[in-house]
Amino acid sequence: MFKVPRIASRNGLLPILGAISIFSLTSCSGYRWGSAKPEHLAGINSVCVAVVKNSTQIPRAAALATNSIADALTRDGTYRMATLDRADAHLQAELKKIEYLQVRSTREDALRSEELEMKAHLVWVLVDTDNPTKILARGNATGTTRFFVDPNLQTARQSALVDSIKRATDSMIARFASGF
Repeated sequence: MFKVPRIASRNGLLPILGAISIFSLTSCSGYRWGSAKPEHLAGINSVCVAVVKNSTQIPRAAALATNSIADALTRDGTYRMATLDRADAHLQAELKKIEYLQVRSTREDALRSEELEMKAHLVWVLVDTDNPTKILARGNATGTTRFFVDPNLQTARQSALVDSIKRATDSMIARFASGF
């Protein structure tokens, strides 16, 4: 019946499609296959996590911090956890201090807090297991969380402590696992 005239032939579209596919593939040219480890930690595959030293007066804070480091290291997946005799590096951390800051107070009394902010400060060192004097990485990590003051302030503080330490350890693991 009706014939529709062709405007462009197949041979004319091939160079255009080829150019589009080449330009779309060059957008991935900065991507690298493999690990995202920092260059100076490329030879480290396993890490031993020591029990965190607690320089605060908060009971069980060292156990919370050690478990949080192990969880963050496992979630990240860059390094394996190992015992000291099989590990390539040894992670030593210290919970330096816990700070409380007033964020919001009541209208009637400026000294009576409604909302507090908790900061957990960690100092960490990653040491080579073969040569303990060789420091592979070191740094400070801070975890911050906010919580409302309820009638049982001790329970609110204990609940916030877990979150604050978790944020600090996530920051610490991201620092030596990814470099930032």
